[in-house]
Amino acid sequence: MDTTQFELFKDCLASRLFNEPGFQNDTDELSDFASYLASEAWPVVPQAYQAATYEERGALGLGSDAEIEQTLESLSLDALSPSFVDTLISYGQAEDTDDAEKFVKKVLESYLEQAVAPPPVWSSTRTSECEICEREVPLTYHHLIPRSTHDKVLKKGWHPESMINKVAWLCR
Repeated sequence: MDTTQFELFKDCLASRLFNEPGFQNDTDELSDFASYLASEAWPVVPQAYQAATYEERGALGLGSDAEIEQTLESLSLDALSPSFVDTLISYGQAEDTDDAEKFVKKVLESYLEQAVAPPPVWSSTRTSECEICEREVPLTYHHLIPRSTHDKVLKKGWHPESMINKVAWLCR
């Protein structure tokens, strides 16, 4: 559960909870609650979805929001643990098992949309402080994969094409 995808799933779950009454003012409680719920629900998520990335979206049939919704409609979440369902019910997030499944499907929809989304245009990721020393000084961007090796990196398959132009904003 120490994967980027699990963290994204947990964040989507926390975001859904944050919109509910009772959690807005207590971020520590929300974080702990979201971690617990995510760790209970994550094993039910199909392996293919647990590994969902931008590069794998076509193979998973998740190229558009409509395809994601259609895929989730047919997904069975009968294996949700009783403790997960009971927790959602006791915290007022669901009325019964069907509501708990709907809750998880909404979280999965948000998760899959974000997991298979294209990476940002790296020039738009500019920060106000250096990503190493955290000082607010003039910054320049630096390719994390040198441009001179892009062709070789792609040919050897060391990194996906979407990561080729990733940059870090650094001071001199």
